[in-house]
Amino acid sequence: MTSTCFAAPDRRHFLGTTATAFAALAASGCVSRGEGAVATAAPRSADGFTGYGALRTDPAGLLDLPEGFSYRVISRLGDTMDDGGTVPDRADGMGCFDLGNGEIALVRNHELQPQHDAGGPIAKGYGKRNGVFVPGGTTTIVLDAATLAVKRQFRSLGGTIRNCSGGVTPWGTWLTCEEAPTGPGQPRGDGLDKSHGWVFEVPASARGLVDAVPLTAMGRFNHEAAAVDPATGIVYQTEDRDDSVLYRFLPKVPGKLAEGGRLQAMVIEGLADTRNWNSPAMAVGKPYRVSWVDLDEVEAPKDDLRQRAAAKGAALVARGEGLHMGSREVFACCTSGGAKQLGQILKLTPGVAGAPDMIELFFESESTAQFNYGDNLTVAPNGHLIVCEDQYTDVSDNHIRGITPDGRPYNLARIAIQTELAGGCFSPDGKWLFVNAYGPTATLAITGPWTA
Repeated sequence: MTSTCFAAPDRRHFLGTTATAFAALAASGCVSRGEGAVATAAPRSADGFTGYGALRTDPAGLLDLPEGFSYRVISRLGDTMDDGGTVPDRADGMGCFDLGNGEIALVRNHELQPQHDAGGPIAKGYGKRNGVFVPGGTTTIVLDAATLAVKRQFRSLGGTIRNCSGGVTPWGTWLTCEEAPTGPGQPRGDGLDKSHGWVFEVPASARGLVDAVPLTAMGRFNHEAAAVDPATGIVYQTEDRDDSVLYRFLPKVPGKLAEGGRLQAMVIEGLADTRNWNSPAMAVGKPYRVSWVDLDEVEAPKDDLRQRAAAKGAALVARGEGLHMGSREVFACCTSGGAKQLGQILKLTPGVAGAPDMIELFFESESTAQFNYGDNLTVAPNGHLIVCEDQYTDVSDNHIRGITPDGRPYNLARIAIQTELAGGCFSPDGKWLFVNAYGPTATLAITGPWTA
């Protein structure tokens, strides 16, 4: 049955109790390959902004940026960490946190599978394969907030598989999500001792490996990203599947996810499919009313949660990936959505004072010059969406695209090597955009004359 309104604390009360922590956070996201460093001109937006100009070729051959922008590499594959290990490969989703005392922390996912190198032995974690902890998880980089000098970096979660994206929370943790619904007796599950496909929570203040506790009530599926509404504590979740749905988790106690709650899927009034593959069913800018249907057997040993959700009326989504909470709306990247199958962005606005939730198609790409397989996304301090592409061609041509609040795309950066960009998130002061080159791992900090 469709759910009734979530019995959560008053929005103003919850904001008041979490505002200090949440204001210190600024974005997270999840996320191969091109040539040609000159950007096409962006259409003029309502405020006159047309983008930052042409992308200039990086002499170092790594990241092309507009005039006035620059980057630095703060962490690389193989760097020695403070715990004796080395930085692992396949850096993906990431969140930035203000630790106070002049320090900020980046909690960084590594989308490693059991056969990959963990960067050294893992002392404790969640699951093992043939008696050895599997290599996925997170690393944490603590930086001097003023200089970005690395003060320490270390593994903070181990024993998980394919940690793709996730999301920051108002209470100072990173939700890291396994894109790996597998386990003993299941495909790719040989030698595994536990079921995978969960969300785990990593405190930004951790100083080493945390206890790896799966948040099973949040569902077992091909997890991608998560975003928390600071006003209610509701957690929205995406799933990277062609026939995915959009989920939300209603915690029993906001801010305490381990205490359980209800998992639901999005139902759109009058619309069963947002993908626009066969017909333009969902028009850009048209609002649709949303309700939510309760899900059962959320631990889904058969990896069929999305299919059972669709059978209950949940709307289909084309590869739900990047997810981020803006000022009062949730933006979700649908990587292969749209008539051209180049990508879409949905905007979900939670209702207040008894009003229903509403959703609209905020953006749909019409050409590869606009947007090509958007993946991780975040919201910049100026309200622009910052989207990392993850498209697959024989040459490197993955960009970071900006999208203005009125839906106009522009080019912000281009990775000059054959990989993808992922994990975009802003520093608390809005000066730096942190982003990962997936492989070989490189965590970059980008700055420039950001539009106010």
